[in-house]
Amino acid sequence: MRKTLVMVMDDIAAIKVSKDTSFALLLEGQRRGYQLRYLNEADLFLDKSTTLARMRALTVRDDPDHWFELGLEEIRPLGADDLVMMRADPPVDSDYLYATYLLDRAEAAGALVVNRPQALRDFNEKLAIARFPELIPDTLVTSSAERIVNFVRERGKAVLKPLDGMGGRGIFLATADDRNLNVIIETLTANGQQLAMAQQFLPEIEAGDKRVLVVNGRPVPWVLARIPGASDFRGNLARGGRGQGQALSDADRAIAEAVGPVLVEHGIAFAGLDVIGDRLTEINVTSPTCVRELDAQFGANIAGDLFDAIDS
Repeated sequence: MRKTLVMVMDDIAAIKVSKDTSFALLLEGQRRGYQLRYLNEADLFLDKSTTLARMRALTVRDDPDHWFELGLEEIRPLGADDLVMMRADPPVDSDYLYATYLLDRAEAAGALVVNRPQALRDFNEKLAIARFPELIPDTLVTSSAERIVNFVRERGKAVLKPLDGMGGRGIFLATADDRNLNVIIETLTANGQQLAMAQQFLPEIEAGDKRVLVVNGRPVPWVLARIPGASDFRGNLARGGRGQGQALSDADRAIAEAVGPVLVEHGIAFAGLDVIGDRLTEINVTSPTCVRELDAQFGANIAGDLFDAIDS
């Protein structure tokens, strides 16, 4: 077993311990005897061909009032003794991409990086669904206002979103008679200069935007249905959605079993599929969430399942 769990994540002082999956992974790693190290993506750097990290020793506890303590700082190369979890949140901007290139060099030096840096670049969380056309709703990606307007008019209602967001940020529900439609499109496409996504509106969202977690190619037996609040069409928990655990349905399982082998092939050990009704809408690979909620509702240990796969 590798000795050190190196967690690349956003500010640990700002997390909600009852909901944060990176925290669940840290707790499980500590329980298994890993030495914990914490850093942000900006703490990675390259010296010639070697990736080094400026990181802090870390201790965690499942206490909402005092959940972490930082120890001494060290600067060293990442290598064969390290399990590196890249869990920085989107947007997948240039800084994020540069960090994955540095983690490529850490991987070359023997570090195990979860998920693989190349996969984090290859699997844009919105665009990766195009690998599975039989599973997805009608979808258009374009910078053309005319194409988006036609898409919305043909379907009557559509969801418009950026390609690099998370947590429901920048997502719009548009209708053909919406007088703000042109403004929405101008905002998302930067006046026709950047790509945006339009997806067929799925009324099944009323029953929840389901998060299906996939560990080493296999679906977790439960999903978290994120049900929109009364004043918002988005089910994202960050936007007021309510999380309701439920058993994996036959349709959810079929989607996960179709996607899972492709994830494993590309080095994605942990992913979160977003499913509305029986349609796949996103594949989350950067920092999939909902582990803490499902663990709490079903007495599970999903982080333990991931470590079992990693440590085997």
